[in-house]
Amino acid sequence: MKELQSPQQYQGPLDIKAIAFLGNPGTEYAATRHNAGWMFGHSLQWTELGPWQKKFKALYSSGVLEGQKIYLLYPQTYMNLSGESVRSFSDYFHLLAQDWLVVHDDIELEFGQVQLQKGGGLGGHNGLRSIVAHLGTKDFFRLRLGIGRPRQGDVASFVLGRFTSQELVSWPEILKRAFEIILASWRQTP
Repeated sequence: MKELQSPQQYQGPLDIKAIAFLGNPGTEYAATRHNAGWMFGHSLQWTELGPWQKKFKALYSSGVLEGQKIYLLYPQTYMNLSGESVRSFSDYFHLLAQDWLVVHDDIELEFGQVQLQKGGGLGGHNGLRSIVAHLGTKDFFRLRLGIGRPRQGDVASFVLGRFTSQELVSWPEILKRAFEIILASWRQTP
């Protein structure tokens, strides 16, 4: 895979308390492009990972990153209802929008590109639209995992389609780079 020009990265500290990994529940969606957020979350090795619990229309736990406790949330609603879980969880644990990092697929970025940003447009992503509607703001961090656009055909079919075998081969390296981007900003946090 050719090295892609990286989009502009957020350069400040990543002072978060929770990460929401977006995807759709069900085995039929497990390896689809729209589940890139879940796939990223499952690729991470957390220390001191607590037990997984089902509440807030989500699976959640907490782990430790660089010595700091962080909540991990996998909404169990369909993508376009992800905000319900994020809002319920936020209310219960007294989290603000800026306490969140939301990890999601992004068709506006070429496959393999990764971008950390704060706020920004929704790019037609219904999971983000739901989170903004439920939190009332775009003021949260996002880790955008580029899946590219279809060359032809329906966008919905593309995002709900599976990665190609060639894409899957390069996926572990992309996820590793994404985690390194998070760590670089995380380490700037006072």
